[in-house]
This record gives sequence, structure tokens and C-alpha cells, in this order.
Amino acid sequence: MSIVAIVAVDENWGIGNKGELLISLPEDQKQNFKVKTLGHPVIYGRKTLDTFPGGRLLPGRPNFILSRNPELSVEEATVFHSVEEAVEYMRKDPDETFFIIGGEQIYKQFLPYCDKCIVSKIHKSFPADAFFPDLDNQEEWKLLSREASIHSVKGVSFSIWTYVKK
Repeated sequence: MSIVAIVAVDENWGIGNKGELLISLPEDQKQNFKVKTLGHPVIYGRKTLDTFPGGRLLPGRPNFILSRNPELSVEEATVFHSVEEAVEYMRKDPDETFFIIGGEQIYKQFLPYCDKCIVSKIHKSFPADAFFPDLDNQEEWKLLSREASIHSVKGVSFSIWTYVKK
């Protein structure tokens, strides 16, 4: 089993502000996020589900939602009520890659279990109130690769950095 966090961060490792993404980059979503996660389970929090268009699940992937609410039920998704419950489930499928896709608390809770992080680094800073841990300043993570910068139609550039746990 492999657990991979996939995230877009600004120059300060910000990921969101007031419950929304800092910026939506179509090139990153189509050429990176979708390509890597399609066909694989994605795990995210209930608040992240609320940010999806129409609150709809991501198509083409098993959707797993983490929520402390024991009453939460989402049609066509699996709901976990603790990280431990989710990890126990994931261990039953040792050949699968599970993607952690947000938000802030979900990333922080799953990061100790992740073996890789795929980070779209946006070359700009935005006002943010939600952050991903700064992997450049964490001893247990090392930068494995850095792809060339991609310019977005949104007027900013970004590059894909892949980190692995030492």
C-alpha cells in the first residue's frame, strides 16, 4: 500500500483561504491531479467535499471521506470516522495507491502515513488561512524531483515537486 499526498501550495505553503482553494489551475488539475489520481482511491475531508462543484464526488475514483460526524453518510462514497479506521482499511489492499487530497487537517493527520507527496508549487503567494506542512523544513522528507515550470492561463506559473519520506 502506498499513501500519497497530492496538493497545490503557494510560496508560503498555503493551500486555502476561507474554505476555498487559493487559485484553481486547470493545467494542474488536468495534467497532474486527474492523471495521477484517476482510477485510484482519493481520501479527503467533508469540508473538501463541500468545495466540489455541486458537492459531487470525484468521478472515476473510489471516494473516501473522513468525518468526525458519526451520522454522515454519502451515497457512493465510503465514510471513515478516524484516520486509524481509514489506514486499517487501506492495509487490506497492499497493491493500491491511495491519494490524500485535503484539506489542511486531513493532510496533517495522514502525513505520518504518507510515503510520497506530489506538490504543485505555485510561484506566487496568496492570502491563506490553511496550510500544508513545509516539507523543505522537515527532516523526514527529501525532494526527489522537480519538473519544469508550467505557465497557467490564470497568469501564474507552477512546477511539480515530488518528495519522498527518508
